[in-house]
Amino acid sequence: MALLQVSTEDTCFLFRLNRIGLCPAIIRLLETTDVRKIGLSWHDDIASLHKRGEFSPKGFFELQEHMKELGIEDMSLAKLYANLFGERISKREQLSNWDNDVLTDKQKGYAATDAWACIRLYKEYLRLKETNDYELVVVPEPEPAEASTEAE
Repeated sequence: MALLQVSTEDTCFLFRLNRIGLCPAIIRLLETTDVRKIGLSWHDDIASLHKRGEFSPKGFFELQEHMKELGIEDMSLAKLYANLFGERISKREQLSNWDNDVLTDKQKGYAATDAWACIRLYKEYLRLKETNDYELVVVPEPEPAEASTEAE
């Protein structure tokens, strides 16, 4: 893991772990229960973080696990966001080189949006859980179109 994104509702901090490693301040953040860390696929991220240094993870909230409580099955960030807010998040920069000496503005924007979207999903999860104001609609996958076998 080359980058750690930490976001509030209006500010995102990008920590270049490939440059600074797990410094004591980041380890304190990862170990505190005073700050809830909201995200998806924490298991993989925590495993990657452990490759950079030892810490005892605390205060992590796994969105995928909790969205299942609402009956939601699509678990990627883009699908969760689209399903709950009807808006698309571009994942174009996801596979770019995060070890570059300098991140592009597009990379920084993607990373910040990724972290901010998790906060927005978390707040919506809490609202839906509290109000029960939702209806789960399962949309079946479209049947694959049959290829034409007739000669034209």
